[in-house]
Amino acid sequence: MLTGIIGKKLGMTQVFDAKGRAEAATLIEAGPCVVTQIKTGTSDGYNAAQLGFGSNKKIKSPIKGQCRGLGEFRFLREIRMTSSEDVNIGDTIDAGMFNAGDKIDVVGTSKGRGFAGVVKRHGFRGGPKTHGQSDRLRAPGSVGGGTTPGRVWKGKKMAGHMGSQTVTVRNLEVLKADVENNLLVVKGAVPGMQKGLLIIKKANRSK
Repeated sequence: MLTGIIGKKLGMTQVFDAKGRAEAATLIEAGPCVVTQIKTGTSDGYNAAQLGFGSNKKIKSPIKGQCRGLGEFRFLREIRMTSSEDVNIGDTIDAGMFNAGDKIDVVGTSKGRGFAGVVKRHGFRGGPKTHGQSDRLRAPGSVGGGTTPGRVWKGKKMAGHMGSQTVTVRNLEVLKADVENNLLVVKGAVPGMQKGLLIIKKANRSK
């Protein structure tokens, strides 16, 4: 059974609950997606379906041959399945697989922030702001002893590339599912920028 779909983040808005309180929400274009390939446990070692999403005029010949007769897709992504019995190549998957009140997990790529220091990247407080420390306000401090250990430990929090990482936000609530327009209104925020690619899956755990 297929439990996920490819989507696109359209932006954020606010909705009002039954008590009139405003809540932040995200609009997601969920599908429609077309099943372009099916992988089974006997042939590939696991069950999954490859979905095609979005249109693209310039695609490479191998992809065009694989999706012959199905369409020219900009994105191809695999969604794991528990069983491949109910899914066939050419099937269309849309927002109808979700209902209001469902819990979902959303996978996306976080916004890239470029090269960032430790204060912005890791939340360090910086050095003292007085007693002559004019150049230590946003410095990381000591990164390792000179004799012991005599090196910088692997995984040390330091300045570097921030963002542009795969992020999963779990157990978001679907406030509304508009099947005709393939739109999902999801409570809260999801990773990435507007028009960013998302994988929307039914939540597999309660916490």
